[in-house]
Amino acid sequence: MYLSKIELEHFRNYKKEKVKLCDKINIFIGDNAQGKTNILESIYILALTKSHRLGFENNIIQNHYHSCRIFGLLKDCNNIKELEIKLQEDNKRVFINQKEVKKIASYISNMNVIMFCPTDLDIIKGSPQIRRNLLNIEISQLYPLYVNYLNEYNKILKTRNEYLKQMSINGFTDYRYLDIINDKLIDRGIQIYLYRKKYLDYINSKIGDIFENIMNVKNLHVVYENNIELENFSEEEIKQKFFNKLKSNIKREISQGMTLYGPHRDDFSFYINQENMKFYASQGQQRLAIISFKLAEVSFFKLEKQTSPILLLDDIFSELDIKKRNKLMKYIPDDIQTIITTTDLKNIQKKILNQAKIFLVDQGKITEKVE
Repeated sequence: MYLSKIELEHFRNYKKEKVKLCDKINIFIGDNAQGKTNILESIYILALTKSHRLGFENNIIQNHYHSCRIFGLLKDCNNIKELEIKLQEDNKRVFINQKEVKKIASYISNMNVIMFCPTDLDIIKGSPQIRRNLLNIEISQLYPLYVNYLNEYNKILKTRNEYLKQMSINGFTDYRYLDIINDKLIDRGIQIYLYRKKYLDYINSKIGDIFENIMNVKNLHVVYENNIELENFSEEEIKQKFFNKLKSNIKREISQGMTLYGPHRDDFSFYINQENMKFYASQGQQRLAIISFKLAEVSFFKLEKQTSPILLLDDIFSELDIKKRNKLMKYIPDDIQTIITTTDLKNIQKKILNQAKIFLVDQGKITEKVE
């Protein structure tokens, strides 16, 4: 899978730009604040319909305009797809081969991307919501059914929370309707648990070796932190545990007017041996742990989709020494399209530069570098 062309109209600092990409390594070089990261962001949005920059989506449309457009030509084996997103201030429309797609879940699995950017340090240092968002985004690219389960779960969760608040305010104790809601919540919630567990189990099968080879530090792993026991239990047993958890804590939930147990409270943490990296690791170790996580994801995408994702690396090499850069690049397969931003080509070894297509970015203008 690779993106052969991308077109931008009134996106961030780009008025109108067209870029033809190669199927291997593409490097965008330029000073800071020229628009390099905006290129990666546009590809991310084209794949997932939302920005990786949480809280900054209001600034996507260029100043003095009311809409923007992102278009990409995606090639996957012998298939060619035209993907397009049209964004307005209060509206988002997505198209495949010029036909509008009404359900986002039917769109986002078409182009798979894995992105690393400097703010990804928040995956370790930030709130549980950031880590849940990461899981939801990555798993949604692989399994459209997961998106359906997640959307249905969130709707049921909202209904349940509203009912718990009513019970708290009005003081009534009729649990019959709540039992119906519980059954639906548990049914969708269990599927979300199982998808997440499968995903993190695979990450754990790869991440330790990657991190050890780059950092020479052993025993990196992630721990799935949920409030329902999953290990070595059947789906029916997990459902029963979920039901018991809700039932035994109902008075507490009513008093607080919210659902306190379920996948909406999930988290996961990075550990080296028994030490949580959030508290006991340097920023450099945290950065490489996240990169190792993303590289482990690449092989899982290939395994599940039988095609390679597109790898987006935003200024990944600037804080790594030459030895670590070289070790890292060994984990990027030759058959994967990689799009890299950098402020200095000296950060990238000549072997990579010789096989890369290089673009110069300057004040919202992109030109291909020709030797």
